[in-house]
Amino acid sequence: MTTLMFYERAVPLNRKRHLKTKIEISPNHYAFAARTNALPIASTELNDAARYYPIVFVGKEKGSFNIAALVGLRNQENLMVNPDGVWEAGAYIPAFARRYPFVLAATNDQDKFTVCVDEAYPGLSESKGTALFDEDGAESAYLKGVLEFLQVFNREMQRTSAFANRMHELGLLTPKTITVDRKGKKQFLEGLWVIDDAKLGGLDDARVPELYRLGYLHWISAHRISLGNLAGLATRLDEHSQLTDEKTTAEEPA
Repeated sequence: MTTLMFYERAVPLNRKRHLKTKIEISPNHYAFAARTNALPIASTELNDAARYYPIVFVGKEKGSFNIAALVGLRNQENLMVNPDGVWEAGAYIPAFARRYPFVLAATNDQDKFTVCVDEAYPGLSESKGTALFDEDGAESAYLKGVLEFLQVFNREMQRTSAFANRMHELGLLTPKTITVDRKGKKQFLEGLWVIDDAKLGGLDDARVPELYRLGYLHWISAHRISLGNLAGLATRLDEHSQLTDEKTTAEEPA
């Protein structure tokens, strides 16, 4: 899952180029996220996201780790976005998706980021919506809010990465493969990791104050509780698959 996932034509936001650009949220706004089964989340979202989604660690044994919310159990399928591009009413929407069509992209300077916008987003135009800049090229109140949101999200994602990698360093993660069996056809979600209860229980007492001080114990708890949402996601998959089967049957020639 990369930072620029979803973005078709992300370009740096420029006062001259985008001086007259306005944005209006499209009715099918979340259609861009319909073909993903997981979204990165920040640690500060754990409480909200854990109420709806299984939260897992993602990464490779010799690589870096992060955390993500599962929104589907099969490849390229988001069970929370309906065919009209609308997110499930009442469900928490991860900030990774809410920031679209804007994003902070890394530059050649590792400590600096540039604000980009996906010019392929249908809600961008010069005719209607909320302006990004005023006539003098100053950032509108809307854009200032977007920039603040992006900066906070970026900082929190860095904290989240530190948390996930610390869990791996302490040997608390164990691989988890989710098997989806639909009409005898199996699919596997791999590359997922969860906190191992036995390893957590056997953690050196000297490490516990560190985890408490950093807030990690609370995040670990939210992660473990969230795994109970796997059953609900499986039920949602069954319901979704049934509707798909019924539609296919209805479209078959008599």
